[in-house]
Amino acid sequence: MSKEDTEVAGLPAYEGSHEHSREKAPEGAAILGSVERAEEYGYVSRGLKSRHIQFIALGGTIGTGLFLGIGSAFTRAGPLSVLLGYTFTGLAVFAMMQCLGEMATWLPLPGAIPQFCARYVDDALGFAVGWNNWYSSSITICAEISAASVVIGYWPGAADINVAAWISLILVFVLCLNIFAVAIYGEAEFIFASLKIITIVGLLIMAFIVMLGGNPKHERLGFWYWQHPGAMKEYDSKGDTGRFLGLFSTLVNAAFSYGGVELVAVAAGEAENPRKNIPKAVRRVFWRILFFYVLGSLAISWLVASDDKRLLSAQATGAAGAAQSPWVIGIENIGIKVLPSIINAVILTSAASSANAFLYTGSRYLYALAQNRQAPSIFLRCSKRGVPWVAVLGTATVGLLTYLSAGSGGASEAFEWFQNLTTIASLFTWCSICVCYLRFYAALKAHGIDRNTLVFKSRFQPYLAWISLFYFSIIILFNGFDVFVHGHWDVSSFITAYVGIPIFFGLYLFWKLVKGTKIRSSLEADLFTGKAELDADDVNWPEQKPRNVFERVWFWIA
Repeated sequence: MSKEDTEVAGLPAYEGSHEHSREKAPEGAAILGSVERAEEYGYVSRGLKSRHIQFIALGGTIGTGLFLGIGSAFTRAGPLSVLLGYTFTGLAVFAMMQCLGEMATWLPLPGAIPQFCARYVDDALGFAVGWNNWYSSSITICAEISAASVVIGYWPGAADINVAAWISLILVFVLCLNIFAVAIYGEAEFIFASLKIITIVGLLIMAFIVMLGGNPKHERLGFWYWQHPGAMKEYDSKGDTGRFLGLFSTLVNAAFSYGGVELVAVAAGEAENPRKNIPKAVRRVFWRILFFYVLGSLAISWLVASDDKRLLSAQATGAAGAAQSPWVIGIENIGIKVLPSIINAVILTSAASSANAFLYTGSRYLYALAQNRQAPSIFLRCSKRGVPWVAVLGTATVGLLTYLSAGSGGASEAFEWFQNLTTIASLFTWCSICVCYLRFYAALKAHGIDRNTLVFKSRFQPYLAWISLFYFSIIILFNGFDVFVHGHWDVSSFITAYVGIPIFFGLYLFWKLVKGTKIRSSLEADLFTGKAELDADDVNWPEQKPRNVFERVWFWIA
């Protein structure tokens, strides 16, 4: 199909950012899916530059989990349990990302994950993963916008305005960032991520100085709160069992915080020079996990006690805005007056940034499903700038559910509902990536492909994939353990904890029964459709060579 044909059909014309693609779309631009139909369509625009991809990897989906959600984990489990929970989950997420990075570098496709599942495992799994990811991303938009509306209530006078007004404002804002051009989304995420990175680094430095005694009260806090009230709190039971359950309860919080980390691979189909930029971004996920989540949870443990009355009260009553944040509570406890409003503003931008990122992600999943004939073909319709605008609007429509926050339950309660739903959906996504990689690994071996020849080769495989798969499966199965404890039974809590399981397997069985799909053998896995064209296109990306020390530093960062 020519560029004119694709525009007439409402399908995306290829708009690469390098000279070759501006003159004529390479043949590989037509390879998007794992079946023949995908060859009829062109790429969406490769408008995400290297700096966009790198900063999306570092801070793109850091949202309310690190600033707000972590507070509830502290009240339940204590500082050591939170630190261990975020560390263990972070290691499993990093191992999963190694698997995804290897597949995304082999074939950088839009939508990525459902495409890989359909190619390497089963069309039914691609269907289930794609729709699971789409609804997960869509509901996360609700969670983040709901959290943002909670945060706005922190400022005097803002709480008097109906929360629906703030929801409308934020929803329109993120829609505008996504609907016009992917480069606009990329620039917005670059700015948002830069702000979050600077803020978190500043908070870590501040916490370290405060811990050593550099605070208005001149108190050397050290690890005082690890001893008073203690490093690990008991949850639901006494003794070691209670401390273990406290630790386990933090894993769900951690999973929510890490949700969306796979966005880097989803963006591979719209990234410049993906064979270079995606591996770099995947490797940097490790530093994101270490500095932001692990060191972040450690820093919070220096600033606030897990039994702090303000923290407990905030979690129990759903206090507005930054009053829920352990960062703000700890800072106010030591007498620093100027920071709370600043941190509140950063939390607000983080929530908006996350909503922006998940609107992008959800729309690309919907687009990929349509490419695989697993969603209505109208979602293939793109603008001349290569934006799948129908998929963007379709995904944004789910964001209207955020208006539930304006009901009697309030924004805080709605945020908790959405958080529980999206966490399990994310865990199923990560499990599917691990399963998909195991089949990809077997397919490479069956086709006689030496992994040492890959552009990006992850280490310790396939063991990392198996370990991550087991870890995520355990969290899915036991995430709602507390509803079974005597006196804790609650129907709504049980549903939000486990409704994701029948949804995922129901999607899988539905497509399998309707289409009669079969699990692909290692030799049947589609490793090569479109790969030759994508490989040939690699030579068109110019090599960037730094001309001075400043460019050397910038190229290292971006």
